[in-house]
Amino acid sequence: MTDGPVRDNPDLNRYEITDGGELGAFTEYRLHDTVADFVHTETVSGHEGRGLGSTLVRGALDDARRRGWQVRPFCAFVRGFIAKDPAYLDLVPVEERARFDLPEDPR
Repeated sequence: MTDGPVRDNPDLNRYEITDGGELGAFTEYRLHDTVADFVHTETVSGHEGRGLGSTLVRGALDDARRRGWQVRPFCAFVRGFIAKDPAYLDLVPVEERARFDLPEDPR
């Protein structure tokens, strides 16, 4: 169980989530104006198998939406998350979806 919300750490260009008072997982991004390239997601050793990655990515994508960012999922984990939950597909620019093997239309 996480003990903290997903939070943006802009100094390290990543979103983080804690688990047991420690860093449990993070997802790194590179921001280009209003486009966030998600490049790497990692669950810290000893914190695997608790669903931290999915909780983290969901929170990061929700925050990206709130900020009006578009998302390019270079990270395979983020890309897979979006592929499984088409509610986030609109964050990926239509003209770039094929690049990430994502459908242009979520239907």
